[in-house]
Amino acid sequence: MSKTLVVVPTYNERENLPPLARRLMALPVPIELLVVDDNSPDGTGRLADELAAHNPSIHVLHRMEKSGLGRAYIAGFKWALDAGFEFIFEMDGDFSHNPDDIPMFLEAARDADLVLGSRYMNGIRVINWPLSRLMLSKSAAKFVHIVTGMPFTDPTGGFKCFRRHSLQAINLDEVRSNGYSFQIEMTHKLWRQGMKVVEVPIIFTERFQGHSKMAGHIISEAFWMVFRLWMQNKMRRRPTSGRSIPAAPAPEARGTGA
Repeated sequence: MSKTLVVVPTYNERENLPPLARRLMALPVPIELLVVDDNSPDGTGRLADELAAHNPSIHVLHRMEKSGLGRAYIAGFKWALDAGFEFIFEMDGDFSHNPDDIPMFLEAARDADLVLGSRYMNGIRVINWPLSRLMLSKSAAKFVHIVTGMPFTDPTGGFKCFRRHSLQAINLDEVRSNGYSFQIEMTHKLWRQGMKVVEVPIIFTERFQGHSKMAGHIISEAFWMVFRLWMQNKMRRRPTSGRSIPAAPAPEARGTGA
């Protein structure tokens, strides 16, 4: 069994899943893929089962209904921990994240508890976003920093690599958020424990197929979650123990962001 698992939540990603699986299986490092499907009406789950039947490195976790990004990742993380994986990735299923960056994450994770893929480290690395979406994302990062003190350039990004022990340090059943605030909450829970969180630069490309899932209620959830995290940390803007390193030297992002 590989030490590395990539968790990909899916909902109506039938067009993207086969090429994504091929890209992941062709990487120069051994990885396995867990598809967490929320009963996609377009048959993504059935297609994932077909891919898994032909490749033992592909696994499928079926959920009965669409209940949010956070719940899908929590289910995937629990599966990964039960299966004994050491390096556990979050990655979008729509080619917004470049699979070729995974070796870069693994290199950084050798000396970190959590590796964040940053769209804003060493400049802006976003393709196909309108200015309004870019400004929303950058403003959110600034807001998170002002309220919580977390020093990361991209706290809302969804391309991450957790070490096994870091996920074990979180009570996954107590994670409250479900939309993009899930990314902020997971990072904050580790950062405030003094775990080593590093960033690596990535190129983010807006959806290759399908439609964006951003919505107003997701933004609202993230806004209030930031204040809850601040209160959970007793209104401190620093870790409660140990030390946190905001970024480590990393190689330039690879590829063009497929």
